[in-house]
Amino acid sequence: MIRSMTGFASAKGERAPFTWGWELRSVNGKGLDLRLRVPDWLDGLETALRADLSKVLARGNVTLSLRLTRSDFAANAVLNPGLLTAALDALARIEAEAQMRGVDLAPSRASDLLCLRGMMEAGSEAEDYSALVSQLKAELRPLIAAFLEMRRAEGKALEKLLRGQLDQVVILVGEAATLAEARKSAMADTLRANLARVLDNIDGADPDRVAQELALIAVKADVTEELDRLRAHVEAARELLDNGGAVGRKLDFLMQEFNREANTLCSKSQNSDLTRVGLDLKAVIDQMREQVQNVE
Repeated sequence: MIRSMTGFASAKGERAPFTWGWELRSVNGKGLDLRLRVPDWLDGLETALRADLSKVLARGNVTLSLRLTRSDFAANAVLNPGLLTAALDALARIEAEAQMRGVDLAPSRASDLLCLRGMMEAGSEAEDYSALVSQLKAELRPLIAAFLEMRRAEGKALEKLLRGQLDQVVILVGEAATLAEARKSAMADTLRANLARVLDNIDGADPDRVAQELALIAVKADVTEELDRLRAHVEAARELLDNGGAVGRKLDFLMQEFNREANTLCSKSQNSDLTRVGLDLKAVIDQMREQVQNVE
């Protein structure tokens, strides 16, 4: 089964005196772009989270956010006034710049500042957050599982849509083959008339050479190879869907090949009905390309 690059999952947790909320979301991307927003004072957490995500994801712009708040502080903890002043100044500059550019930011909260590294200084010894980090690492596993389940559900819907579009391509290729076969007799009559016209109007023309040139024109107008390649591309796409996994890049390449053959079919059609089928093919292929952009 294929997976979509679109997904979302959230979760909440607590360990006194902390409470937190997770958000894991992704949209489509050419590669894997991980953006983690976690407190920097939780040593080793970001590295572990990034490693776990990299093991199970192949593509997508992925954002993992951890919003952590603390309900109280140790009795011996004191506020770091210098860091608070710097943080407030930076926050004021950011909000002023955002307002000038017409960007609305979410309201800032005191708890966001209190969770900055060094904002609260221990009066005697630093606090040990190893147990908190361990719990947060453990919570990532069910979060990822829920996230992947959504991507699989989205992928299932994508696969159904793509298979339906591939069936449309097969039908249109069949119509094109029928029209191309019916076109042969008309093309033969046209070529014979052209040959007679050339021989009647040009003295000393070599009939064999003229016939060869007209035959070459007929070969160039033949669309059999394009139709055969379209059928082969359909089978290749179906095989990729059957295999599942991270096949988005391969499907994207196949869509380019589909489009190339449809363009050639239109340019060689020399028949209004065949051109119509070629344009219908291009429309279906464009729809497939849009859907494939979201396949992992």
